[in-house]
Amino acid sequence: MLVIGIAGGSGSGKTTVVNAITSRLKEKVVIIPQDSYYKDSSHLPMEERQQINFDHPDAIDFKLLCQQLAELKAGKTIEQPVYSYITCSRSKTETVTVSPADVIIIEGILIFSCKELRDQMDIKIFVDADDDDRLMRVMARDILERGKTVETVIERYTKTVKPMYLQFIEPSKRYADIIIPQGGHNQVAINMISATVEKSLREKKKEEKEEKK
Repeated sequence: MLVIGIAGGSGSGKTTVVNAITSRLKEKVVIIPQDSYYKDSSHLPMEERQQINFDHPDAIDFKLLCQQLAELKAGKTIEQPVYSYITCSRSKTETVTVSPADVIIIEGILIFSCKELRDQMDIKIFVDADDDDRLMRVMARDILERGKTVETVIERYTKTVKPMYLQFIEPSKRYADIIIPQGGHNQVAINMISATVEKSLREKKKEEKEEKK
């Protein structure tokens, strides 16, 4: 089993990189999105929930994420939580059943900010992109997928997204094994990473076979 972490700012192109890598791998791949592990805030009034800073590490339930990743690595099936950006709360009844796979990709803006999580990764990739490009993607996503207005998106970007990127996300780039400039549009980098992942996977499988002998 190979565990890959893919981090980067909001709108940097992480999903594009994830899709590009998974489309080239013949092995079974499981995606673990950081967004599923936001702490439950259903006990708070809706007005307070909407003020939560989703770009701060304290918003993530890293304890559960690390625990479930360890379980997957141990060959166990997990029940991944389901989080709604509309209600800003975790579902009480719904989960996603995730089984172990040859490759596990953890994707999210803050995944490199947790040492315990980083230590479980075999390859760490940071997707870098221009601030203006990221803002445009964030606006398009939040307006179309999350029902936000242009005004609220710009306000959130100014108050939390950009400051948190500078404080927590950009500095976490130093933990990356590979940095992809130009976000998900860097085809050369994606090709190189795909080849690196395939090589690492072969080596990992070889090590596991030797350990079983």
